[in-house]
Amino acid sequence: MTLGSRIRSWLRATVQRSRVESEMDAELRFHMEAYADDLVRRGVAREEALRRARLEFGGIENAKEECREARGVHLAETVLQDLRYGARTMLRSPAFTATAVLALALGIGANTAIFSVVNAVLLRPLPYDQPERLIQVWHSPPQRSFPGMPTFTVSPANFLDWRKQNHSFQGMSAYGFGRYTLTGSGHPEAIRMVAATVGLFSILHAQPLLGRGFLDGEDEPGREHEVVLSYGFWHSYFTGNPDVVGKNIQLNGQAFTVIGVMRPEFDFPISKDPHSRTQMWKPLAWTDQERAIRGDHNYAVIARLKDGVTLRQAQAELDAISNRLAQDYPDDNKGWGAIAIPLRDDVVGDVRPVLLILLGAVTLVLLIACANVANLMLARALSRRKEVAVRTALGATRRRLLQQVISETLLLACAGGALGLVFAHYSLVLMVNFLAQWLPRSSEIALDGWVLAFTLGISLLTGFAAGLLPALHMAKSDLNQALKQGLGRTAADSSGSRMRDLLVVSEVALSLMLLTGAGLLIRSLWVLHNVNPGFDAHGVVTMNVSIPTNQFTEPAQQIRYFARVLDRVRNLPGVQSAGVIDSLPLSDDGSHQPISLEGRPATAMADMPEVEVRLISPGYMDTMHIPLLSGRELDDSDVAGRVGAVLVSESMAKSFWPQEDPVGKRLTLYFFPELTRVVVGVVADVKISAMNETQPQATLYFPLAQISTARGESWRSFGMKLAVRTNAAPLGVAPALAGAVREIDADVPLLNIRTMDDSVSASLSPARFTMLLLGAFAGLALLLAVVGIYSVMSYAVSRRTNEIGIRVALGASRGEVLLLIVRQALLLALIGSVIGMVGALSLSRLMASQLYGVRPTDPVTFVAVAALLMIVSLAASYIPARRAMRVDPMIALRYE
Repeated sequence: MTLGSRIRSWLRATVQRSRVESEMDAELRFHMEAYADDLVRRGVAREEALRRARLEFGGIENAKEECREARGVHLAETVLQDLRYGARTMLRSPAFTATAVLALALGIGANTAIFSVVNAVLLRPLPYDQPERLIQVWHSPPQRSFPGMPTFTVSPANFLDWRKQNHSFQGMSAYGFGRYTLTGSGHPEAIRMVAATVGLFSILHAQPLLGRGFLDGEDEPGREHEVVLSYGFWHSYFTGNPDVVGKNIQLNGQAFTVIGVMRPEFDFPISKDPHSRTQMWKPLAWTDQERAIRGDHNYAVIARLKDGVTLRQAQAELDAISNRLAQDYPDDNKGWGAIAIPLRDDVVGDVRPVLLILLGAVTLVLLIACANVANLMLARALSRRKEVAVRTALGATRRRLLQQVISETLLLACAGGALGLVFAHYSLVLMVNFLAQWLPRSSEIALDGWVLAFTLGISLLTGFAAGLLPALHMAKSDLNQALKQGLGRTAADSSGSRMRDLLVVSEVALSLMLLTGAGLLIRSLWVLHNVNPGFDAHGVVTMNVSIPTNQFTEPAQQIRYFARVLDRVRNLPGVQSAGVIDSLPLSDDGSHQPISLEGRPATAMADMPEVEVRLISPGYMDTMHIPLLSGRELDDSDVAGRVGAVLVSESMAKSFWPQEDPVGKRLTLYFFPELTRVVVGVVADVKISAMNETQPQATLYFPLAQISTARGESWRSFGMKLAVRTNAAPLGVAPALAGAVREIDADVPLLNIRTMDDSVSASLSPARFTMLLLGAFAGLALLLAVVGIYSVMSYAVSRRTNEIGIRVALGASRGEVLLLIVRQALLLALIGSVIGMVGALSLSRLMASQLYGVRPTDPVTFVAVAALLMIVSLAASYIPARRAMRVDPMIALRYE
């Protein structure tokens, strides 16, 4: 019989069972009657002929059983019988069932929640055609100037050379980010804009829902006043008007024509925060002057590999091009390379190791849950030894017994999986709410079909794993011994006891590994909370004053505008001080520029030292309470036409003038060479991009009043961040601050109004949430381990009731009985702790990148976690031990 025929036969026998059984019964009776008739024709009496026919066919029911076996129906029937029987036994033991289902639900639910995140972020393909061929191309900066920085943004001239000289990519497009002010509908609205060279949409194989993308030549100056709208912006601002193509809108005071609307699934670049998705795309039009810039790096590059070209081949070609450019333009390109990174890897970034750590943690939780349920099943198996013995005596095979036990654990696991889905749903709601600004593609996290299939798969696997040991133990039971011992409480079960002890030891070991990881993260977060960021965040409110790029035609106009803003804000009630800066601490969006020092040999730009450069107003340092260590602060006398003044951070002073007084030293900013600047003061270091920075970054501050046009560029105005220190609730004065700024220019959007305390908290949120998740999983593991120890000790006390009674009768004190039970629990916990410590020492090194100020082998954490486990083990064994202390010897001796 072919496989297809067998499947059709099995389906028919399953779906149309009554009809098939009737047909099979009629057919078998027909053959028996025919055989009997043949015997009668040979002279055999009718009754004898029927008897011989029954003997020949082995009986109607036996023949049916053989037919069912041949069709594969028998297995399905026995499985259904076992499932029904298992369901009845579960209902008869509600406490056991609830404990097992809850343990499995917690383990499966945790795995489902984390897998949902991993699936959306790491496994699901990016929402583009052939996403595996999309490559992000960056500069690789000289490590002498940018130590530890693997990638850097790209300059226009280098991008144009890459695009012209490569043969590995179908297309290559540069793009940059910006804020444009949309006016014409009441309050001004800041639009998240991406400006890209022609070819972006064709590289992504993206087709607009309405209209078209960019055409060749539209990235030339004068032809770039066109925009493509995102689906979300089109739907919210234009209420989904299908006639929007061809309409004009006012951006930065200029008319732009809408030429297209993208599809709802399109998002580029993929943003981590779903509330920060790109709203519009426009052509990136460089002037001839800008096309020649090599030293100023401000753009990202997306490319698509040609068919048949590998990433390694493309990287080799980019290396060759970079080497040629370094030879042709040594002043700007010496030491600068190019690096090609798959778009998926670039999007995921630093999230991958964290998610893999959490996935490993929930796997350990599931293993502990499996061990817990296996322990419960082993204890239950001994109470069913007589039942198993009777079934074996009646002809049940070992396979049949294994099938019965595994069917029961599969039922438990499926029930746990169903409840785990509920836990996972609410866990995901919390995770997405907390991590929306940190996780890429967080809006795609959901319990979809793949996640449900994963949940079903691990439920079945968990049921099989949790039931295998108990099933094997039950199937190997000694028939004669079990029938003789019956249900006696003193029945020996040495192999089962060893197995239960082994499971408890494994639970303790796995729990210690998780607790160690959580302990290291807790210690790391504690250190981070006590790190001095270099400023006083309390009482400071900030906002982004988003100035359009064409708002002011010369630097003096921008200087006057912010002088008026600060004057108005400083006179508001409750304001102690105020200042502006181009990039706030902890924001990682500032400028990194080369400098040259007076008295040092002149070098090419590629060999110049690089420092963080910040543009500030007088009063900013006082507002942020950044300490002045020597010299003076910037003040209102530091204006255009006067000697250039700068402040330097303590780390910059130590790096460039280690044995000298930096005050009075002179330097030049590469992009602003027209003015030699004098160091007038040294200020304390601050955390530039994140609270977990391990090394202070050399930083230079120069006054807004001395700003000028950068080398090789035309003037563009830009926004600044306003910082205000108040003696009232910071957010309480925010409306008054916004009103004061709008009094000067009502068309300037004000963005990201928040306190500096919120900024510090946001910088800590990824580490905090990783710690909370791993801590929750570790706590769950500890709870399951406690349940495991308690159940084993309770079971041991119940099995040794007779022995304990004899000990008490022979003079054993209550303290000795207590010590007998507690000693066994502590021995198991000690063995598990030793094994777990070895595992934790190996695995904690994988967490090194997530730790700050704490070594992966931190002895304090290891000792504290081991001590906690011993205390918890002692507490878990105390209740069973107290029960053992109260055993009445007279009752115990009669306890059978």
